[in-house]
Amino acid sequence: MLVRDRMTTPVITVGPKTSIHDALALMKERRIRRLPVLKGQRLVGIVTWTDLMRASPSPATSLSVWEISYLLMKAPVAEVMTKNVITTSPGATIEEVAVLMRRNKIGGLPVVEDGGVVGIITESDIFDAFIDLMGLSRGGTRLTVEIENRIGALEEVVRVIRDCQVNISSLAAYVVDNVGQAVIRLETSYPLHVVQALADQGVKVTHLAPLPQAGEPPAASSPTAERDAGESAPAAKPGGGKLPPERSM
Repeated sequence: MLVRDRMTTPVITVGPKTSIHDALALMKERRIRRLPVLKGQRLVGIVTWTDLMRASPSPATSLSVWEISYLLMKAPVAEVMTKNVITTSPGATIEEVAVLMRRNKIGGLPVVEDGGVVGIITESDIFDAFIDLMGLSRGGTRLTVEIENRIGALEEVVRVIRDCQVNISSLAAYVVDNVGQAVIRLETSYPLHVVQALADQGVKVTHLAPLPQAGEPPAASSPTAERDAGESAPAAKPGGGKLPPERSM
């Protein structure tokens, strides 16, 4: 998934001479938290809600309300904006942007192409992309299994699920405490035969939970479903057996 698939466009912007008062009013009106600052078509800065609030006089100030209003009306965003702006491009991946934002502790990036700002991507866009990539709103079942660190281990898990005539809507693999994990989302509400088949092949299922359909609130994993899944899996095979709660991360 690329930035162009998730960025907001057209972008709401301000100029360097826009007052702090007007920028705050624009953010409130449009329900946004950051504004790229353009001089002509050139990006010269970015200003956030936090920048503007820090620039506002303290409630403990000795200034009168009229003096405060006057200062806010006159002070330009150029005085408080970030000038060395970190940007991205429409062709960058969502993963690259997530890493860039996390490393720099920022919540949004202007998207620049051919010298002009063509969009903006924020942490909310990243969250929405993650939800879609992981199939969290399409219903079915979330299954977590341990996988060995060897060539073909994940393919074997996928093959077992295929042989159970169940479709995989998404899959993500990662490592926790040097143990390989795969989170698999299945297009079925009745996955116990899949759990049984995986256990027969020595694959340890560590978590099982239903997924909500679009618009439904997330459901907690069912202890009964986990217990039933564990009981249905024979204990004689390595990796089979009961399903403990998924370890917190």
